[in-house]
Amino acid sequence: MLTEERLGRILDLLDTNGSVTVSELMKKLDSSESTIRRDLNYLDREGRLQKVRGGAISAGNPTIFTSRDDEVHLRKTRNVAEKNQAAKYAASLIQPGDFIYLDAGTTTECMIDYITERDSTFVTNAVSHAKKLAGLGFTVYILGGEFKHATEAIVGEDAIYSLRKYNFSKGFFGTNGITKKEGLTTPELKEAMVKEIAMSHSREAYVLADNSKFGQVSSVRFADFQNVTILTDRVDRPGFQGCQNIVEVSRL
Repeated sequence: MLTEERLGRILDLLDTNGSVTVSELMKKLDSSESTIRRDLNYLDREGRLQKVRGGAISAGNPTIFTSRDDEVHLRKTRNVAEKNQAAKYAASLIQPGDFIYLDAGTTTECMIDYITERDSTFVTNAVSHAKKLAGLGFTVYILGGEFKHATEAIVGEDAIYSLRKYNFSKGFFGTNGITKKEGLTTPELKEAMVKEIAMSHSREAYVLADNSKFGQVSSVRFADFQNVTILTDRVDRPGFQGCQNIVEVSRL
């Protein structure tokens, strides 16, 4: 049996029964234990099922699709404690001499209150971030370009042109959605392009996201799931537990 056919059969059995065991799959698919376990590992990484002891269960709730950004003043009131947990840990990663990209977003803005390393320089596409950093005495550069009202972010071709000049030691980013299959997503193309370019120019890329972002999908992908380190308060959505690139700061 070809691999793709075998994977499809596993998912069909899960759709019908909600769970499967390794021994059951070995019999039904006439495959070895090592082959079945390899298939389950692959499907778990893809977020299409959740591995459990001795088998697998369905991945859980379907993904939630969002196609627009809420305005900043609304997002600032949501999951405040969770955002601050991730932001405080992210700020602790800044070291002397770091040249930092700080993405627009309410969670990345929370970082600023926790930054104690004064020997660091910042580039940002958020007007509010730049004002706050400058007010605290940091050296900060703001990108030029189109101002996006909903997220208060600078986007567009001029912003991308500016970004190509820089090489960042660390970049800290926000996201609207995280899934293994669709990756990290945001609703608007211009903002996604700025995130993608800034991330590609960052030696270390961190994404700050509270638990609610897992399982959500927006219109435009800006990064693959496995290519970034995700800092979050916790993960309780099936399929994400145990991922090596997710740091649950509440467990530290």
